[in-house]
Amino acid sequence: MCRHLAYLGPPMLLRELLFDPPHALVRQSWAPRDMRGGGTINADGFGVGWHTPAGVVRYRRPTPIWSDTALPGLAASVASTGVLAAVRSATVGMPVTETAAAPFGDGPWLFSHNGVVAGWPASMEKLAGTLPAVDLLTLDAPTDAALLWVLVRDRLRAGAPPGEAVAGVVADVLRAAPGSRLNLLLTDGESLVATAVGHALSVLDLPGAVVVASEPLDDRPAWRPVPEGTLLRATATDLTSTVLGET
Repeated sequence: MCRHLAYLGPPMLLRELLFDPPHALVRQSWAPRDMRGGGTINADGFGVGWHTPAGVVRYRRPTPIWSDTALPGLAASVASTGVLAAVRSATVGMPVTETAAAPFGDGPWLFSHNGVVAGWPASMEKLAGTLPAVDLLTLDAPTDAALLWVLVRDRLRAGAPPGEAVAGVVADVLRAAPGSRLNLLLTDGESLVATAVGHALSVLDLPGAVVVASEPLDDRPAWRPVPEGTLLRATATDLTSTVLGET
């Protein structure tokens, strides 16, 4: 399984999320604490997306995050009020390419998936068939995460609020592919949505800031586990949670 995180709040250096904490995302790439869905390390690519006044920037690579010599300098010099980052453990049979690494994006949106769709790809045939053909022909990669992103994006484009878009896709996928692990992150830099379905998720709610991550980045007692089957909605100043299916 992958590891991912999202941050909203005052400008923060990428380094403070990726490198500085004792259990930062870089450490989670090679020493994750919870890989209940399989795998041992997250070495099949990584990505970081952040919001700027000029728009969204994404930096993705198909290699382990610890091997990227440019990233430490970049992370020490870039600050943002909205960040989404992920390290990848590819499901067997799925490609290891730059475009398969989260975050996926469109306009202000950044998206990540930690988990696996059970029975892929056959289980997703009917759901995929509900999408415009051009969306399927232009998937970032032939992976479950890329398809999940396009399913969420389709709902966003139809005008669904982000929480409803994510919850609706989770419900549809669980009906089509029971047993799927669907920890999703979606943010536009002003708000974020996260789900805990089949894997661990934690949240750090601070005055004026919020961090959601697969695993706590440090040992602060303010980190709280997100219960299974939960949908989180957050801004930098507000956090709410509901049971999926009750959104």
